[in-house]
Amino acid sequence: MRYTLEWLVCAVIAKCVPLLPRRICIGLAWMLGWLAYHLDGHGRKVALANLKLAFGDRFTEVERRRIARRSYQNFASTMLDLFWVRRLNDRNWTRYIEFAGAAEEYFRSLENPETPGTVAFTIHWGNFEWTSIAFGFRGFHVDVVAETFKNPRLSGLFRNARAISGQTIVRQEHSMIRFLKAVKRKKLVGMLVDLTLRPDQPSVIIDAFGRKMCVPTMHAVLVQRGGALLLPVVAEPLPGGKVRIAIDPPLTVPPCASLQQITQLCWDRMELRIRERPELWMWAYKHWRYRPASAAPGDYPFYANEQWQFEAMLAKQQSGQE
Repeated sequence: MRYTLEWLVCAVIAKCVPLLPRRICIGLAWMLGWLAYHLDGHGRKVALANLKLAFGDRFTEVERRRIARRSYQNFASTMLDLFWVRRLNDRNWTRYIEFAGAAEEYFRSLENPETPGTVAFTIHWGNFEWTSIAFGFRGFHVDVVAETFKNPRLSGLFRNARAISGQTIVRQEHSMIRFLKAVKRKKLVGMLVDLTLRPDQPSVIIDAFGRKMCVPTMHAVLVQRGGALLLPVVAEPLPGGKVRIAIDPPLTVPPCASLQQITQLCWDRMELRIRERPELWMWAYKHWRYRPASAAPGDYPFYANEQWQFEAMLAKQQSGQE
């Protein structure tokens, strides 16, 4: 019954949102995000704890609450935009999406048959759902990994929305082998790299805002085993409902870099974006689920727990093994 109700609500949203004018869609998202911030007591507590950990006393309590509220509003906007994107097509997408940074330089490099396969990586920052969609409208179709919903009917609904510009959505369970084959064929794949994984999953521990975070390694494996380029990409919302897809030059990965080192390199680039505009990151997510046993009280958010597998992984990394 719950799964059916969830699907019905999302199906109605998916059907109705594309009918809205752009400014109404933005205003509705802002209102829904404001409501979610005030109604979601636990998520709000997580967001404020994360902000305190990441920035210390850089922001006052009032400023942290403002950033957390804007983060909710940005996420609501991203979700509505995922369905509103059905209004876009090959003729009008440039009215709502622009490319910046090293985008044109990278697109020209794709004309060279010697250009390696590429991992376009991003985080839950800005309008992240439009990142791969924008590549598709630009003429470069991307294989994108997506988490599978517990409700299978929702998976189909979101998959159809994400594939609107010709993207191929790959289930997380089948992504590693498929992506490795893709980059070896010099194709373009995309993924989010700021998810928190369990230590018994393919993950490493990195430093994020000076704290330990357990994150995926698939992008690093594709560099080691597939010779892929690492392309940092973010989707920054602009006034008026437009989105700027900012592409940085591919990262320079040192020879013989470990999975942990490659993963840390990617995170360091993205952390700069979060520090520039913290209100665009998803602060209500439990980014620091695990804490080292040696951590002092208050060093990690209230929801973080000690875990023996995390300790074992941390000890292994610190001893220079991977």
